[in-house]
Amino acid sequence: MNLEEAYARCETITATEARNFSYGIKLLPGPKRQAMSALYALARRIDDIGDGDAPSTDKLGALAEARTQVGELRNDRPALDPADPVMTAMADVARRYPLPVTALEELIEGCEMDVAGTRYQTFDDMVGYCRRVAGTVGRLSLAIYGTADAAQAEGLADDLGVALQVTNILRDVVEDQKSLGRVYLPRADLERFGLGPDLEGPEEALIALIAFETGRAEEWYGRGLPLLPLLDRRSRACTAAMAGIYHRLLATIRRDPAAVLRGRVSLPAWQKTSVAIRALSSGRV
Repeated sequence: MNLEEAYARCETITATEARNFSYGIKLLPGPKRQAMSALYALARRIDDIGDGDAPSTDKLGALAEARTQVGELRNDRPALDPADPVMTAMADVARRYPLPVTALEELIEGCEMDVAGTRYQTFDDMVGYCRRVAGTVGRLSLAIYGTADAAQAEGLADDLGVALQVTNILRDVVEDQKSLGRVYLPRADLERFGLGPDLEGPEEALIALIAFETGRAEEWYGRGLPLLPLLDRRSRACTAAMAGIYHRLLATIRRDPAAVLRGRVSLPAWQKTSVAIRALSSGRV
């Protein structure tokens, strides 16, 4: 498989499997768009391992193999399957950009926590998980975008990733528990609102807890969005579009916390397009 074919496959994966992010990625110039598509295709692959139907031992084995492949990206001539479009593209990304491979390894560690069924006692504990599965993606994206102030931007990118992941957790809180047996919300908060470890308790208590956590998520957007002025125009537009879609999703949940109990909350395509247009024209969410 040649490099052009590998990138084309990654762009297809991103467009079909990471629809919210694809609105932002489309705003990037060609080389960065290809690199971001490869990154998200790899992140999707890792996530799919953790969420799949295989036994836990098989999942952990597959994640160990992914860790080995990711480690190869440190080498000038990585020993990777030439027929694998995602890793073929990622090897080129690692050659062209200062990709922090340790962040990819942290992402895999977060997925291993999912497979192990890790629960979180405090909100800070949950943030640690969010930094692994989403803050890492923020830092990896920053390596592709580039910035004049890497020291400041790296922390902000990590914080913005946390904001997006907390939004994800709130959107999928019921589905994650019912389908995967996962509860990410902190045990201390569950107890505070009179809920059991698997969300058992009065529906109104769960609604109140979700409303409370949306306020915390909003605080993380406040921490992470100052990243935008540190990016060039197209990278800023990409980030503003992705963050803007999730920020509006959070606003929808804040207005009606009970909505997440009725089904998966999402934005219509026209609204996502509107967010992307605003991001490109003004660089704001």
